[in-house]
Amino acid sequence: MEWSVTAVGVLVVAVALRDIFHTLWHPSGRGSVSARVMQAVWRVGRRRRGRSAGGVLTGPVALSLVILVWVTLLVAGGALVYAPHLPEGFVFQSGIDVSARNDALDAVYLSAVSLATLGFGDVVPDSGWLRIAVPVQALIGFGLLTASVTWVLQVYPALIRRRATAVRLAMLRSVPPEELLHDPDSALAAPLLESLAAELAQARVDLTQYTETFYFRDRDEDAALPATVVVAAGFAVTGRAAPRRDVRVAAGLLQTALDDLARVLDEQFLHVRGSTDEVLAAYAEAHHHVPQD
Repeated sequence: MEWSVTAVGVLVVAVALRDIFHTLWHPSGRGSVSARVMQAVWRVGRRRRGRSAGGVLTGPVALSLVILVWVTLLVAGGALVYAPHLPEGFVFQSGIDVSARNDALDAVYLSAVSLATLGFGDVVPDSGWLRIAVPVQALIGFGLLTASVTWVLQVYPALIRRRATAVRLAMLRSVPPEELLHDPDSALAAPLLESLAAELAQARVDLTQYTETFYFRDRDEDAALPATVVVAAGFAVTGRAAPRRDVRVAAGLLQTALDDLARVLDEQFLHVRGSTDEVLAAYAEAHHHVPQD
C-alpha cells in the first residue's frame, strides 16, 4: 500500500513534468493540462460583457493559473511520494514530538519547501532513495522557476509585435486602397503589401510558437490585431486587381499570409471551418471586437 501511494505521486509529478515540457520547451507544443486551464479561463473571460478589464486580464490570469497548477501538481505529487515514509524515513529535529505531528501535513510541508528550494532543518531524509528524491525535487523547482520567468519574458515580445502590426493596419485605414494600389506610377504599393505579408507571417509564427498569446485581449481596437486584420484583407483584394504586376504579386503574398494565419487560428482555437473572411470575423468576435475595415 505504501509503495502504491508513492507510485501515484511519481505519476502525478510525471504528468506535471510532461505538461511543462510540451508547453515551454517543445517547439509548437501545447501541454494538455495547460491548454485546458487556458481554455477554461478564456471561456470564463468571454462571459464578461464587452471589453471589460476582466476580459482584458484573461491572458495574464491564464498564464499565472497555469504556473500555479504546475506548482500544485508538483507539490501534491511530492507529498504523495513522501507521505507513506513519514516519520520512519526522516530524521526530525530534537525537541519535536513526532507522535503529535500530522504525517500528511508534514509531507505537504516537506514537498513545498523542497520545491521552493527554501531549505529546511527541522526534518531531513534518512533513507537512501529519499536523500536523492528531495534534492531532485529542489532541482525541478529551480528549473520551473527559471522556465516560468523565461516563458513570461518570451510571451510579451510576441504580444508587442502583434500590437505593432495592429497599429500599422489601423493607420492604413485612412488610406483609400484603390488610390494607392491602382496608381501605375506608385513605387510604394508593392513594398507595402510585401511588408504587411511579412508582419502577418511573423504573427502566425508567434501564434504557433506561443499559443498562449491567443488568450491575451487588447482593449484598444487600434492595437488589437483581431479588429484591424480586416484592413489587410481589404488591401489584398484590391491589390489583386491592380494594373501593375508587382503589386498583384505582392497582394497574392499578402492573401497567402492571411489564409495561413486564418488556418492556424481555425485549427487551434476557433474551429469555424469556414473561409478566411469567416475565420477572421470569428477572431474579432472572440476578442470582443468588431472588424474595422
